[in-house]
Amino acid sequence: MSSLLDSINQPNDIKNIDRKDYKRLAKEIRRFLVNNVSKTGGHLASNLGAVELTMALHVVLDFPTDKIVWDVGHQSYTHKLLTGRKDEFVNLRKYKGLSGFPKRNESECDVFDTGHSSTSISAAMGLAFADKLNDVNSTVVAVIGDGALTGGMAYEALNNLSSLKRNFIIILNDNNMSISENVGGMSEHLSKFRIGEKYNDLKLEVEQSLNKIPMVGVKIAKGIKKTKDSLKQLFVPDGIFNELGITYIGPIDGHDTDVMIELFKHAKKIDHPVLIHLKTKKGYGYKFAMEDPAKFHGIDAFDKRTGIKRNNSGKDSYTTVFSKKIVEMAQDDKEIVAITAAMPDGTGLSNFKEHYPDRFFDVGIAEEHAVTFAAGLAAGGKKPYISIYSSFYQRAYDQILHDICIQKLPVKIIIDRAGLVGRDGETHQGIFDIAFLSSIPNLTIISPMSGEELEDALEFSKDFDAPIAIRFSRGDAFEYNVPVRTDSFELKSTILTEGENVAIIGIGSIVEEILESAKLLNEKGISPTVVNAKVIKPIDTDMIDKLCEKHTHILIVEEGIKHGGYSEAVLNYIYQHNYNVKCDIIAIDDMFVKQGSVPHLRRKLGLDRISIMNKVVEMLEDK
Repeated sequence: MSSLLDSINQPNDIKNIDRKDYKRLAKEIRRFLVNNVSKTGGHLASNLGAVELTMALHVVLDFPTDKIVWDVGHQSYTHKLLTGRKDEFVNLRKYKGLSGFPKRNESECDVFDTGHSSTSISAAMGLAFADKLNDVNSTVVAVIGDGALTGGMAYEALNNLSSLKRNFIIILNDNNMSISENVGGMSEHLSKFRIGEKYNDLKLEVEQSLNKIPMVGVKIAKGIKKTKDSLKQLFVPDGIFNELGITYIGPIDGHDTDVMIELFKHAKKIDHPVLIHLKTKKGYGYKFAMEDPAKFHGIDAFDKRTGIKRNNSGKDSYTTVFSKKIVEMAQDDKEIVAITAAMPDGTGLSNFKEHYPDRFFDVGIAEEHAVTFAAGLAAGGKKPYISIYSSFYQRAYDQILHDICIQKLPVKIIIDRAGLVGRDGETHQGIFDIAFLSSIPNLTIISPMSGEELEDALEFSKDFDAPIAIRFSRGDAFEYNVPVRTDSFELKSTILTEGENVAIIGIGSIVEEILESAKLLNEKGISPTVVNAKVIKPIDTDMIDKLCEKHTHILIVEEGIKHGGYSEAVLNYIYQHNYNVKCDIIAIDDMFVKQGSVPHLRRKLGLDRISIMNKVVEMLEDK
C-alpha cells in the first residue's frame, strides 16, 4: 500500500486525499514524527497532539493566501509536513537544517516566526488587519494552547480584537498542559467550559428521545430549544470570550478530523472573531509520550521502542545541581521560596515542589508577573529564588529593573540555559542576558564555571541582601577538581593556572574550553594564565590590574553577545587605565545564532578550544 504522506509534496496536496483516508494519514504522520524525532530530538508530545487539528486546517484553508500563526511554534511539525518539507526532516534542528519552529525563510506558508509564548493572537491580528487594508480576502488563524493563555500578552490581544470587524479564527488547543501541567485561574476556567461536553451529550440525548414520542415529541423538543440558552447556564457558565465580542464554540474533540473540518468551514463564514475550543491529548498516539508528556515535550534523541534517551552521560546537569542544592538550603532556611513560570521540570524545581509544596509557586507562562511577584515576596521578608530560562527573562526586563533593582530587593534571579542552548535556534539561545542585565544598577551577576562553584554561589546568595543573578548553562555540569575547596564564596576572580605573557579570562562553562585550549598551547610551548572571572558584575578590577601588570596580552572569552557584554566591560576598563597590554575578545558579534549542536556552534563562532588556541597564537605573533 502506497504511503499517503508521500503524495504530499507541496501546499494544499492534502485536498487530493480521500476523506475516508484521513485516519490513515494521521497514523502515518505520527509514525513519521516518532521515527524522525527519535533520531534528531525535538518537540514530540505537542506535535503528536496537534496532528488532526492541523490536517483539518489544511483541508479547509488555501495556502499561502490563508494564514496560520502558531503560538510558540513547537507544534508546527505537521504543518511543515503538509507544506512539502517532509524530506528536510532528516536535518531537523541541525545547523542550516529544518528549524523546529515556523520560519518565514523556509516557506511562504510560515507567515510569522515564533518561539516564545502568547504572541500568536497579536501577530495574527496584525496580519488580518494588513489583509483588510490591502483588500485581500483571506482567512487568518491563530493557534494557541491553553498554557499560552496564562500569558498576559494573549489577554491584551483578546481585549483589542473587538476592533477587527472581519472574520478571524482562534483555535484554542486545550490539552491541559503547557510544558508541565497547567496552573491558575484560566486553567480552572477552561475546566468549567469542558463541562460543556456533558451538556452537549445530554441535549442530544433529550432531543432524540423527545423526537420519538408520537404527535407531541417534536413540538416539545422545539419548545425546549427555545430555552436552550437558559438551560445551558446550568452546565456552562458565560466565559470571558463572549464578553469580549468573540463567539465561543466548543469544546470539540480535537482528534476528530471530520467534525473539525465542518466546523472550520462554518467558522470561515462568521464576520467577526470566533474562538474554537478543541480538546486534545498531548503525546496522542505514542504510548511513552502520553504517559509522560512533559518528558517528551522537548527531548533529545531516544530509543522509540523504549522511550529512553540515548547518550545519557549519567552526570548531573547544572540544573540538577541547582535542584538538589536549593532543596538542601530550604531545609535549614524556612524563608526560602521558589518560583517558576510554567517550567517546574525544566528548571529543576519539581524537586523543591515535592519537598516544600507550600513554598513553591508556579505562576504559569507569565514571566513579568513572576518577577514582580518575587519582588513582593522579598519585600515581605522572604528569600525568593525565581528560576527561568535566559531567553525568557527577556520578557521581564522592565520588572527586573523597575520592581527589583530600584528597590534593591534581595531577589535571587536564577538564569537557566544561559549561553548557547543549541538546537532550538535564535529564539532560545541565552546569549543576551549579560548584556541586558549588566546595565542595571544594584544587580550582582555571577556565572559559575562548575557544578561545585554553582553550589557555593547558591549558598552565598542565600543571605546576600541585594538583587543577585546566578546564570548557568544547559547540559552536564563541568567537574573541576579544586586543589583546596573553601567553604566561602567571594565576589572575586580565580586564577586556575599561572602562566606568562598571555592571560585568558573566561566566564561560566566556557572556562572548560579555555582550560582545554591551555593544554594545547602548552604543547606549543606557550604557558597561558587562565582566569575564571566568575563574577560578571561588578568586574574584579583588582584581578585585571594584576593581569595587566604581569602580562603583555589578554584574551577575554565570552559565550554571549559582545556588545554590552562582560568582555567589553573589561576592555573598557583596561583602555581607560592606559595599560600597555594587547587585548582581544572572542564573543558573539551582533547576530542571532541559528540552531545546531552546541559544539558545532562553538566551532562556527570561534568559541571552541582550537579557535581559542589559534587566537592566542595569532595575538603573540602579531608584533
